[in-house]
Amino acid sequence: MTKELSAEFIGTFTLVTAVCGAALFSAPSAGLVAVAFAVGLSVLAMAYAVGPISGGHFNPAVTCGLVAAGRFDSGKALPYIAAQVVGGVAAAAVFYVILQGAPAAGKWNTFLAVSNTYGGSGFSLLSVALIEIVMTALFVLVIVSVTSPRAPAGFAPIAIGLALVLVHLVAIPVSNASVNPARSTGVALFVGDWAISQLWLFWVAPIVGALLGAATYHFITSEETEDTQPAVAPEVFGSAAILR
Repeated sequence: MTKELSAEFIGTFTLVTAVCGAALFSAPSAGLVAVAFAVGLSVLAMAYAVGPISGGHFNPAVTCGLVAAGRFDSGKALPYIAAQVVGGVAAAAVFYVILQGAPAAGKWNTFLAVSNTYGGSGFSLLSVALIEIVMTALFVLVIVSVTSPRAPAGFAPIAIGLALVLVHLVAIPVSNASVNPARSTGVALFVGDWAISQLWLFWVAPIVGALLGAATYHFITSEETEDTQPAVAPEVFGSAAILR
C-alpha cells in the first residue's frame, strides 16, 4: 500500500501546487480562469501519471464518495485521506516559503486571499455550504460515471479534469473553490486564526456533496453488472484500456 499512498501524496501535492501557484502568482494578472485551468490540468495530468497506481483520488471527499459508490475499499479510506492531507500541507508549505521571497513591488496574492472562507465580507455560510455541496456532488457524479465500465475507455481523466475546471469557474467567486478538504487544510494551516476555525465547513460540505453525488449515480443507473473496483480504477488509465 506504500506505493498507493505515495501516489496519492504526489497527486494531491501537484493539485495543491496548482492551486497555490496559480492563485498566488497568476490570478492577480490572469484572473480566476488561470486558476481553474491550472487545477483541472493538474488533476488530468496526475490521473494519467499516477492514477494507475492509486486510482487517482487526490481528494478526501472523492475517496469518501467512491466508498459510498461501492468503488473503493473502506478499509483503505483513512490512509488515503491522511496521504492526501499530508500532500496538500506539503505543497502549501513550499509556496508559503516561496511567497516570503516574492519581490515587494510585485502584485501577488496572500495565503489569506486564497483561503476558503465564509461570512465576513464574503458570501454567507449557507451560500458557501450550498455551492460546495452542489459542486462536489456534480464532480463526484462525473468521476463515478466516467470510470464506469459503460464509459468509453481511456477518456476518464479528460472528463474529470474538465469537470474540475468548471467547478472552479463557478465556485471561486463564492468560496474560493474548495471541493477538496486537503486543499483547504493545507492553505488554512499557514493562515491560522479564523481560517482554522472555518475549516470544518470545507470538510463537511465537500464530503456531504460527495455522498450525494454517489447516491445520485446509484439512483440514475444500475450497477448490477459492474464488479466492485477501486475508482478511479487503474484499468481506466492503463494503456490496455486506452488501446482497446
